[in-house]
Amino acid sequence: MGTTGYRDLAAQLREAIKAGEHQPGSTLPKQDELAELYGVNVKTVRQAIGLLESEGLVTPIRRRGTVVRERPPMRRLGTERYAKRKWKYGDTVAFVADREASGRAWKLTDQTNTVKLIEADAEVLDAYGLDPGSMVYERARVVRDAGRPTHTLTSYYLPQHVEGTPLVDPAAGPAGRGGGFAVLTLQGYEPDHMTETLSARMPRPDETELLELPSGEPVIDLVRHTYTADNVLIEFARGVHAASRFSWTYEFKLPD
Repeated sequence: MGTTGYRDLAAQLREAIKAGEHQPGSTLPKQDELAELYGVNVKTVRQAIGLLESEGLVTPIRRRGTVVRERPPMRRLGTERYAKRKWKYGDTVAFVADREASGRAWKLTDQTNTVKLIEADAEVLDAYGLDPGSMVYERARVVRDAGRPTHTLTSYYLPQHVEGTPLVDPAAGPAGRGGGFAVLTLQGYEPDHMTETLSARMPRPDETELLELPSGEPVIDLVRHTYTADNVLIEFARGVHAASRFSWTYEFKLPD
């Protein structure tokens, strides 16, 4: 096949995976079998599989072989996941809205929480316009789907907004009925609008371990600012999402 033979082989295997010839969760034939099937040497097969691994299509698993990754992405809703009828007039918090839209089973303890009063870092200081040394509450969540972590989300709140509320309670699950947005509303800070900024990158080693990411999988960073109708910032949040575990869905009216 020449010096670029492994790319040709990777293309053929990629198409076979996409066509369903190798189902998610199944194991590809052994490398020597692939070499014989496609008329190449084992080195070419190894390079082709390395390329597919870097693309997130397969994962080498010890004592099992090269496994085709399962890609049943969960729908992550856009504005609809934050609809007030869900949390203000009901009890459906954002991560539950995603699971219901995706037909997934869920339980409130799929979200675990760690809460600390910390000194705000530079990004949090800038978001809130605080002076260096200011303290904020950090509420860090890990969210799971059928036991597998899908993402982390860490929110930062001003103490005067949340002191003594369920948002500083580290118990697993949302912060009471309707979650954090309902808590802020009861405090007189009803969420009205927000911005979300997304970016992609490769994970740090600790994120790979926490999210149980296979080799080569990127993450999606999310930064969220939530405001009242008077433009008071009431939540600054940073999330890290396993890229293959979500499809991001946005529905909106086109502006004039």
